[in-house]
Amino acid sequence: MHLKHSDRPHGPDVVPVTFHLEDPEGLTGKTQNLYAMKGATGESLLELAMEHGINIEHACGGVCACSTCHIYVEKGMENLSESTEAEEDRVEEAPGLQRNSRLSCQCVIQKEGPIVVRVPAWNRNAVKEIPH
Repeated sequence: MHLKHSDRPHGPDVVPVTFHLEDPEGLTGKTQNLYAMKGATGESLLELAMEHGINIEHACGGVCACSTCHIYVEKGMENLSESTEAEEDRVEEAPGLQRNSRLSCQCVIQKEGPIVVRVPAWNRNAVKEIPH
């Protein structure tokens, strides 16, 4: 499923966001495992990653109906939207649950502080259809 860019208004790209990829080749086709970029307030971490070629799995299209876009927020949780009850219900279904677990589709940048995210290597959609 392809992610539709949100209708939320976005600010300028000024928020420093770093993605650590445990499986860079699976997410980008490259060996680079660290990506530093600028995001905008109002933008989700999933949107930002996808715009920069980091293909975080998102089986539901980023509508908080699955847990395939599970990430760990290692720094800057206070700069993101708070998790909702719906997100907490979904993230509990993800393997490797930690205190800093979030769904990247639900992490909306709200403040201009730095954010550091780790994308686990095992985060794949096990039922993803193979093209015919």
